Amino acid sequence: MKHWIQAARLRTLPLSVSGIIVGSIYALANPTDAILTPTDVFNWRIFAFAILTTLGLQILSNFANDYGDGMKGTDNADRVGPKRAIQSGVISPEAMKRAIIITAVLTLISSILLIYVAFEETNLAYSLFYLVLGILAIASAIRYTVGNTAYGYRGYGDLFVFVFFGLVSTLGVNFLYSKQIDFDLFLPAIAIGLLSVGVLNLNNMRDEASDKKSNKNTIVVKIGAEKAKIYHYILIASAMVLVLVFAIISNFRFDQYLFLLAYVPLTKHLVTVYKNKEPKALDPELKKLALSTFALSILLGLCMVSLIQDVIVNLFLGGR
Repeated sequence: MKHWIQAARLRTLPLSVSGIIVGSIYALANPTDAILTPTDVFNWRIFAFAILTTLGLQILSNFANDYGDGMKGTDNADRVGPKRAIQSGVISPEAMKRAIIITAVLTLISSILLIYVAFEETNLAYSLFYLVLGILAIASAIRYTVGNTAYGYRGYGDLFVFVFFGLVSTLGVNFLYSKQIDFDLFLPAIAIGLLSVGVLNLNNMRDEASDKKSNKNTIVVKIGAEKAKIYHYILIASAMVLVLVFAIISNFRFDQYLFLLAYVPLTKHLVTVYKNKEPKALDPELKKLALSTFALSILLGLCMVSLIQDVIVNLFLGGR
């Protein structure tokens, strides 16, 4: 069990649900109709299945990454980060392959339940669209490093993370509640996506040398370490600016800028990356950046709800 928990890479899980949190609380704070209360829009079942589905996708991606890199020999003695399950031999390729299949099936079931809870027997077109989106997300999580045409080996991993853990996660879950697209939400959605890409980029900066030897052509391998640092600064700084712009155009009050507290660890992270000379030393920053993104999503969510106490009372006393 310990080895399977390690293979699931728990430190990546808070990051994966950040978009779900922001999109869900935005729905709670912004009813789509003036006559609706927050509890008429927010649905705990949608939130629960969205979290389960996203966690399933992240764990599936982690298992597939362990399997794909392990079978290709990318996870080898040259690798800087922690040893993976197949690399160290604690989990066999056959067992990991079964785990990938089981996790994919469970994630698909969770996504189907999520779609049903959100749309029930109505809005068949929306249901079919989300079903296709869910299948694409599952396939993409597996194809990141598995197979001869794995897109993670061609530098497209950043795009997958940005789309699915930023835009789809945040905007997609919000649509499940509101049944409409709110363009203001694009700003935090893009920000979450950029921060998620930042975590992947940090991982690739750490593994640049071993990835290069294994022909894993990540963005970092393609542009080099120094340019990868600049790319990293742009990702994190742009995310911080976008969230700030979102707060300004949303007319946040002074007390609603509590989310700026998350900028402290993010800024310290940028300084650490700037000073870094040894790729191995970047490994602890992965967890810090992931948790900082999670903290930002929580704080921003709280700040989006103007009357937090009233909403909480409504949820527990009169909500679904």
